[in-house]
This record gives sequence, structure tokens and C-alpha cells, in this order.
Amino acid sequence: MKKLLSLALALCLMLSLAVPALAQETVKLKVWGSQEDQVMLGEMVEAFKAANPDKTYDVTFGVVGEPDAKTKYLEDPAAAADVFAFANDQVKDLVKASALYEVTRNKDAIVAANAPGAIESATVADVLYAYPMTADNGYFLYYDKSVINDEQVKTLDGILAAAQAANKKFFMNVSDGWYIASFFLAKGSLGIDANGVQTCDFNNEDGVAAGEAIKALTAHEAFLTGDDAILTGGMGDTIAAGVSGTWNATAIQEKLGDNYAATKLPTFTANGEQVQMSSFAGYKLMGVNSLTEYPVEAMALAEWLTNEANQLKRFEMRAMGPSNIKAAGNEAVLANAALAALALQANFATSQNDVLGTYWSPAEAFGTTMEAKNYDKDVKTLLDEMVAAITAK
Repeated sequence: MKKLLSLALALCLMLSLAVPALAQETVKLKVWGSQEDQVMLGEMVEAFKAANPDKTYDVTFGVVGEPDAKTKYLEDPAAAADVFAFANDQVKDLVKASALYEVTRNKDAIVAANAPGAIESATVADVLYAYPMTADNGYFLYYDKSVINDEQVKTLDGILAAAQAANKKFFMNVSDGWYIASFFLAKGSLGIDANGVQTCDFNNEDGVAAGEAIKALTAHEAFLTGDDAILTGGMGDTIAAGVSGTWNATAIQEKLGDNYAATKLPTFTANGEQVQMSSFAGYKLMGVNSLTEYPVEAMALAEWLTNEANQLKRFEMRAMGPSNIKAAGNEAVLANAALAALALQANFATSQNDVLGTYWSPAEAFGTTMEAKNYDKDVKTLLDEMVAAITAK
């Protein structure tokens, strides 16, 4: 009888130990990232699983790049990823749509680990809504130093003259509102009024001067526009200089070899004076969907994907500049020519935090008109129309 009782107790103990293991819940999470990031994200997630063996994770991936994250999320929030990357100019619209889960785990450590500008870019009304991922969402000038010398590269006029003399081109995607802003932001501004409406002064006297400079650029024989493939494919052959960001650094360096160089954007001529081109200073962020079924686990994954080690991994695999302070001080990061150029341009950059969705399409329309050399309307009229659309309620 005692043996039977002992066996029964042993069996009960074994079952009590086995049941939790059998009943362990699988945490299902979806992660969005760009096509170029898919392999890298997969490696990061596998490392996350290995570092968290106490839970079972089923992580799937979707191809949604940072520029499209807000639009894709708003199409169907419930079907959106639990963790997704986006550009910081989307943060206010996402917060307004109640899309982002407030960062509540390890907030102080995250704030301390990242550059103040990166934290500011992820914060709305003193609430941290996202995890800084990179500090490289900006642009600068790549150039072939066998064609353009140190003096010529300082001005847009000098660059165009050198390129034309060598029967080559200067590349800039003027029909993209992100790049065309470099002229207008030199003396102009974007903001958000008390009603949450975009403000813009790109049609004042300085704005018209900038618009005329854009018109002159697009009319120049050495001007070339297009997408990244045009730039990376032509650099060193048909292109002597071009405006882009760190994501094209590897391809451009491979094409130019010893003639590879990068620096801040040049000055341009406006009303007979040289004016320094500005740029947007942007950050890539990682957010957690407010509708996630697993907020704690989703936050843990978002924090992991943006930690020091993985920011360095992004630099190594994709040449992305870290927002993490320790990662940014890494010797290899400091020696990177593209990131050094971005740091120079940062002195003349404007944050994207105050850029709302109403800005992009009107700015693109103006740039497209200039690229098409459509002069049916004067620059002032076109800018009045652009600003009216940008500031529409």
C-alpha cells in the first residue's frame, strides 16, 4: 500500500512538472522592415530567441520599409506588425492615430543610451513612443574627386561647371520632397500650429529665390535626376557628384575607388548671394503597435533590435549610422567617410519632427514640374499653390 502511495505521489509530481511545459504559450509577433533588412532582421530575431529561452517565440516578417510604415499601418491597424520601423517624421501622425505603445520598459536606460536628438525625435508631449534605431536618415554630397576639386565642391555652381567640363552630370532627385527641401530650408521653415496644421513659408521672398535656384538647376545641361539605381550605376562613369544618404555609400565607394569622397551639401546662388543648402535631419525609429497582444514581449524585442550591438550590426551590414552613443563612438563608425559627411551636414540640418503628411505631395509636384521644365506658370505662382496645399487643413 505504501509503495502504491509513493508511486502515486511520484506520478503526480511528474505531471505537475510536465504540465506547465506542455501548456507554455507561444508568443506570436510580426516584424516589419525594408526588403534590404530582411536577412539582417532574421539574424537579430534568432539571437533574441536564443537570449530568451524561457519563452517560445513565433516571429514572422513583412516587407514594409520605413517610408511606407505609417500608410501601411493606417490601412489596417489590427493586421499591422507588432514591431515596425518608421521614419521619425511619422511619429506625430502615428501618435495622433493612437498607433504606438508607450515605451514603459527600461525607459531610463534607453534614454541614457541614445543621443538626445534621437530621443527627442521619438518623443511627443514628453512621452517616449519609440526606440531610436539610427541617426543617419539624412543626406549629403558624394563626389568623384578626380573630376571635382576641393574648391569646386563648395558651391553648386562650381560642381555643375566641373561636371559639365568633364561631360558628366550632377545628380539630385528634385521631384522628391525630402531632397528639394534642402533649398527651401536654407532660409525657410516648416512648423505645426496650435490646430495641428502644417505651416510653411516657402513662398516668401527667400522661398521664391530658392525656387528660382531649383529652376536654374533643373535647366542646367549637367543636371540629372532619377532613383538610387541611376546614381549608383552612373557614379564614376556618367555622374561626377550626387546627393544621397549613407545607404548608398558601399555601392558608390566601390564604383569610385580611390576617387571616392563625401562632404556636406554645397552652397547655391540665391539673389546673387551664396546660401548654404540645408537638409532634413531624420532618425529611423522602431515602434510597438498599440494593438499588440504581447506588449511586454513586443517591447523587449523592439529594445533588442535597437540595442548597441544591433546598431553596430546595422552599421556593419548596411552602413547605417547609430543613434546609440557607444555605437556611434566605435572606431569603424568614426572612420566612415559618409557618416563624417553626414555629421558635417548636421550643422545645417532641420529636424523632420515638425513635418506632417501634407508636405510631401505638393513639394513633389513642384519638383516634378521643374524637372519637366514646364514653365507655363512662374515660380511664385507655383510656390503659392504648393504652400496652399501644404497648409490645407
